Amino acid sequence: MRRKLVTGNWKMNGSRAALAELDAIAAAAEAHPLVDVAVAVPATLIALAAERVPTLPIGAQDIHGNDAGAHTGCVSAAMVKEAGACFTIVGHSERRGDQGETSQDVWAKAAAAHRHGLNVILCVGETEAERDAGRAARVVQAQIEKSVPDEARPDWFTLAYEPRWAIGTGRTPTMDEIAEIHAIARAKLRMLVGAAADGIRILYGGSVTGANAAEILATPDVDGALVGGASLTAAKFVPIIEAVSLARI
Repeated sequence: MRRKLVTGNWKMNGSRAALAELDAIAAAAEAHPLVDVAVAVPATLIALAAERVPTLPIGAQDIHGNDAGAHTGCVSAAMVKEAGACFTIVGHSERRGDQGETSQDVWAKAAAAHRHGLNVILCVGETEAERDAGRAARVVQAQIEKSVPDEARPDWFTLAYEPRWAIGTGRTPTMDEIAEIHAIARAKLRMLVGAAADGIRILYGGSVTGANAAEILATPDVDGALVGGASLTAAKFVPIIEAVSLARI
């Protein structure tokens, strides 16, 4: 049985004052022990967040694929780990789209994170144009094939399907569409890493709220949620944790 995982991604939001939201989020995580809860904060807040809520896994939103070097403005896996992060997100659609990251870049980041003992949430997903052209499955399969390290295992690796057109728009795919891509992703993982794929969690990300989380999490092969805007406040994030806990039961 794969444990459900709810991960918040604050993106380029947050401040010292905003860290107070983590208190109620950590309390909700403790109140729902059958669900794993984590939050990825901006790099400037990792150390402060890890110190404030030591029971809540804190992660980075991205790392560089190299361990060190002339990469102005970037942070390495070792740096975020030293700051207190225990995981990182890589390949988020906003980085693939806005920063032009390739699947090869994402592979290097996932491998670097693993080298330094960080867990990884690796994101894949199609654009609206790719979905409308009937290419969603092929795009996701290709991203998995080129992004996922051969040594990916359930104890450190999680996949996240996030259709780019659903992020922050309030739109979500139908449950059948989500189930279809998650099944395709699971099958592709089996081709790459064998039986280990059955233990790897696959999250759904894209306009997840407390109102739709239970239905999404009841969908086959959906093992949790990657939550953006709704994770910025406990008032919106905690209901998602509660909904996932009910779906788990």
